[in-house]
Amino acid sequence: MDLITLDFETYYDKTYGLKKFTTEAYIRHPNFEVIGFAAKVNDGATEWVTGDKEQIARALAKYDWRKSALLAQNTLFDAGILAFAFDIHPKKMLDTMCMGRAALGVDVSVSLANLAKHYGVGEKGTEVADALGKHRLDFTTEELARYGQYCVNDVELTHKIFNLMMEQGFPAAELPLIDLTLRTFTKPTLQLDEKLLKKHLQEVKNTKRRHLYNTLEATGRHALAAEALMDGVTSEAVQKSLRSNEQFADLLRTLGVEPPRKKSPTTGKMTWAFAKTDDGFRALQEHADTKVQTVVAARLGVKTTLEETRTQRFIEMGTRGSFPIPLKYYGARTGRWSGMDAVNMQNLPSRGVVTLKQAIRAPDGHVIVGADLSNIELRVGLWLAGQTDKLKQLGEGKDLYKDFAAKVFAIAYDDVTKEQRFIGKTSQLSLIYGVGAAKLRQAIKVGSGTDIGDVESKRIVDLYREQYAHVKSAWDDGSDCLARILQGEVREYGHESLIKIDGKKGCLLPSGLHLRYPGLEKITEERKSKWVYHTRKGKEYLYGAKFFQGLVQSLARCVMGEQMVRIAKKYHILLTVHDAVYILAKEPDAQKAVDFVLAHMRRAPKWMPDIPLDAEAGYGKTLADC
Repeated sequence: MDLITLDFETYYDKTYGLKKFTTEAYIRHPNFEVIGFAAKVNDGATEWVTGDKEQIARALAKYDWRKSALLAQNTLFDAGILAFAFDIHPKKMLDTMCMGRAALGVDVSVSLANLAKHYGVGEKGTEVADALGKHRLDFTTEELARYGQYCVNDVELTHKIFNLMMEQGFPAAELPLIDLTLRTFTKPTLQLDEKLLKKHLQEVKNTKRRHLYNTLEATGRHALAAEALMDGVTSEAVQKSLRSNEQFADLLRTLGVEPPRKKSPTTGKMTWAFAKTDDGFRALQEHADTKVQTVVAARLGVKTTLEETRTQRFIEMGTRGSFPIPLKYYGARTGRWSGMDAVNMQNLPSRGVVTLKQAIRAPDGHVIVGADLSNIELRVGLWLAGQTDKLKQLGEGKDLYKDFAAKVFAIAYDDVTKEQRFIGKTSQLSLIYGVGAAKLRQAIKVGSGTDIGDVESKRIVDLYREQYAHVKSAWDDGSDCLARILQGEVREYGHESLIKIDGKKGCLLPSGLHLRYPGLEKITEERKSKWVYHTRKGKEYLYGAKFFQGLVQSLARCVMGEQMVRIAKKYHILLTVHDAVYILAKEPDAQKAVDFVLAHMRRAPKWMPDIPLDAEAGYGKTLADC
């Protein structure tokens, strides 16, 4: 198979470019223009080609893409151009940007300039800045030649970086994952229901107006409240007070409420706790005064415009063709995928209003098959901790949420109610990661509306740590691992010594990649010793249980990654969300596809052979149906 290293240069200006547009919108825009491209086949000379669209198409057609692997820096962009502008789909796709995130960590810049500097292969040019606002015909002959040389240099750098990465041990097993991730974008098959999306958008706007109306009424501004309900009219003054943290704090004070605060993890200073996940802000949503509840709901409805903007974006994408889904390979520290390019499929609502999922449809004659690993973090966590007694119960079909609830309430397993099981489930999923009594109490209250109190919450925590002693030991061992990493020592961690700890690189995973904690150090803060590591966003705190959690989530990703590679050999993967995978299948073969996917998702990896995996699957015409 030939390796074709490729780089496109395209037209951009101050209002039209990748800083203003998503990749999909930019490539599919009427203003899109390829100025030229550079290509290198295997180790041959790099060629620069420029011309109009027909000339570029003829030049690209000379390569045997069906038998070639495409390599680029940010292949989402270059392969997107091949797919959307020229209907070209290489047999395989590779990406040094994706590889850089996995090999160097998510806190390191993986731009071509930085990768070239890191690997010592040369220096990226700056000629692209001179191309601002220039169509191909606007370049002089000399300018176009310099631009071509700049593009050739980018290809040479990309090719050298790739070879060095492979020589230095980048896991070959990760390359198919990069390929299938890119194909969710470059090989779009799903359709968007424009009519349903437009209806939903209007409903979202109407809901926002109702929030404004209720807020104005609650604060005595009756005239503006009536105006806010008028079609297409909202109060800019009220929207400003809701969006501004300072003005929103003042608004709460007028209702007799002291705004909640928190310590900023980046600056260490006190700041407003107005994020929807902040405990103080969550408490305000349940405030005894309905006026306060209304104001908080309005804040969420006006400031958090995600549903509105995403619906509008989906509508626009639907007008341009099939729905390409951009996923960021190795987007999280644990290696899991994340959303990117302003299309985050990882947090589409799964409960309540699921219109966005209902609007994502399979093409005619096909269905979407969705499969989700069952409590994978619980299973992996128990395995890693060596809590084999509980793992055996899971393998025998026992419901550990129900089992723990029976112990909490001192009742028979079969007598556990739905409400009691919820407490058991919340406890299991929280306490495996070392959550304390206060946070457990809050999690149960938020999820069920029941306040179990401090004493009962503490009792449940103690009961868990007694019942799951091996898990607690894994947290303690994690603290020791942090000390060893800081000292640059080598040791092993977890059941059957699965994880190899290398003080210089981090935690070696079965994938061959490392879970990293850059700049790890032990500090004294508030008279307490604390572990911290450093990220692009600032310092993050770390402790034994959180160390254990990072490894559990990394291993869960390794499990999912191996499964996806096997599934992709037969079916086109549309999307992955957390621990779920979605594929496209022909309608008559839907059940066969379900059975195939389940068989692979229930198969334990060789490095964790005795773990009892399970999964659930379904299919339907829309993403919401499965």
